[in-house]
Amino acid sequence: MFRVRLAAFEGPLDLLLYFIRRDELDLFDIPIAQIADEFLAYVRLMEELDLDGVSDFLYMAAVLLEIKARWLLPRPVPEEAASPDVQEDPRQELVDRLLRYLQYKAAAERLATYAEERARHYTRGQAAAPTELMSLSPVPLAPVSVTALLEAVKALLARRTIVPMHAVRREVYSVELQQRYLMARLREADRWSFWELAKGHPRGWVIATFLAVLELARLGKLRIEMGEHVEDFTVKSVREDVLS
Repeated sequence: MFRVRLAAFEGPLDLLLYFIRRDELDLFDIPIAQIADEFLAYVRLMEELDLDGVSDFLYMAAVLLEIKARWLLPRPVPEEAASPDVQEDPRQELVDRLLRYLQYKAAAERLATYAEERARHYTRGQAAAPTELMSLSPVPLAPVSVTALLEAVKALLARRTIVPMHAVRREVYSVELQQRYLMARLREADRWSFWELAKGHPRGWVIATFLAVLELARLGKLRIEMGEHVEDFTVKSVREDVLS
């Protein structure tokens, strides 16, 4: 199975924060059953896509299931709650991890801002950087989170329509072939809705094409844009960026 490596790929805590912010949940009162079920659905999708780093998400899924199981146990009566042997809210450790993660993430964003500001100042030996090296830098993936892209693909797979076929045969889809397919479509038009590209095709075709989109974006051969509709995204030729 094809594997794609993305430097901007979020981890399991980012995915949890995405759910919390999207549904406007209280960080200190997380509906653990809802979050655990939705988290598992995304882990299954990531396993099917065979993306790197799934093991971290599997570990977090196990943690959520453990918390969910402990949450379903009978709650202690008030007189027992004062006993030191009675455990606290099983979600507390997860909340503490999310709070620490938010602190580290905020610090990382500040450092990134400082790095961008420092990059605007040139010292001796940096002002004459070869233009050849600058041209080799790949185009960034997109100002879009991978979590949002996964949600769009998940929704697309749930609502896709497939023309029924009488002959049953196994189709094998190559990511390399889908890359050539995408580049051919982008030569026809500068931008395409992923839903328009994928509708009517079977699940394997959609997954191979999605992985091809990620790989071409990583190589700087196309860009990804997310509009107002979270169930779709747009792939755009980089030629349009060069001409604008």
